Amino acid sequence: HGKQRAAEHEEFTELMASDSAAKELLNFAKNRLNQFYNPRMHKSAPKAELARQERITINLGGEASPTAAPGGIANTGIAVFTQAWTSSARKVAPPPPPATFGAYAAQSKENTGVIAMIDLLIKDVDTDMAEAEKGEELSQRDYEQMLADAKLKRAQDGQALTEKSNAKAEMEADLEDYKEKKQSLTKELLATEKHLAALHGECDWLLQHFDVRKEARDGEIDALGKAKAVLSGADYEP
Repeated sequence: HGKQRAAEHEEFTELMASDSAAKELLNFAKNRLNQFYNPRMHKSAPKAELARQERITINLGGEASPTAAPGGIANTGIAVFTQAWTSSARKVAPPPPPATFGAYAAQSKENTGVIAMIDLLIKDVDTDMAEAEKGEELSQRDYEQMLADAKLKRAQDGQALTEKSNAKAEMEADLEDYKEKKQSLTKELLATEKHLAALHGECDWLLQHFDVRKEARDGEIDALGKAKAVLSGADYEP
């Protein structure tokens, strides 16, 4: 987008330079026609301002250095001109130039039409420039808005990435905690299972020797009863 915008701005700059040169040239031609056909509307070229040394030379009776020709297109001083007519300007065909100055003087009405045509071309160039400026303004505004939106989007994405990174770090910490708890619980489970196995072994042994132990217990109880009787003075009968 940046390269495209730069290319559009360069194209706009070239168009404005071309239209400005065209307008300047048209105004020059119009002013030159007014010099002959409408002197009241003619604008004289500003007098060249002499340098300090030249003013001293003239005051002393000398002559100033000859002024160089303006150069450019037909010595108008307009160095750059690219034809950039609008559709309405292209529809107006310029009339053929008259052969002599007398023809211009004899056709004052026609010359007024030429000046009007130049005014129309100037108006078209102004319209072109105004439209180009408006288009450049809108393009620049859209480009700046796009940059602002992209900046906001990057900020939002950055914030979202930070939040997700923090959430991931928390989940990883929880996972490590769960792993440690699982390891501890696994050890407790193994110890419990070992204890249960020992109890089961003891229970099996008790069940296996229950009758023998019961008989032995009964014998012990009977012996204790007889011993108690002897101690009490009772006759012992085997």
